[in-house]
Amino acid sequence: MEVTEGVEKDLALLIAAFPRLGTTNVDGSISTTFGRIIDDEELEQQLESLVGTLKAGRKRGLLAWEGQVLLKGLSEPALVTLTPAP
Repeated sequence: MEVTEGVEKDLALLIAAFPRLGTTNVDGSISTTFGRIIDDEELEQQLESLVGTLKAGRKRGLLAWEGQVLLKGLSEPALVTLTPAP
């Protein structure tokens, strides 16, 4: 399916950006703010739907954040964490 391949490609791009945008935690996870993610010009140019890609990562258990929705402005300080690989 082309849609699934596109989502997987976008997720790979987003995950690859975490070491550049975030800080590695003691448990091996990497955290950054939603604001750093949405303000990143590289991601903005590469991803069609940044919030959609974040949601797909959360659904797959790769990303975590508090609350249900991330909104530009309101949620910019929210921490988004890339979970460590098993």
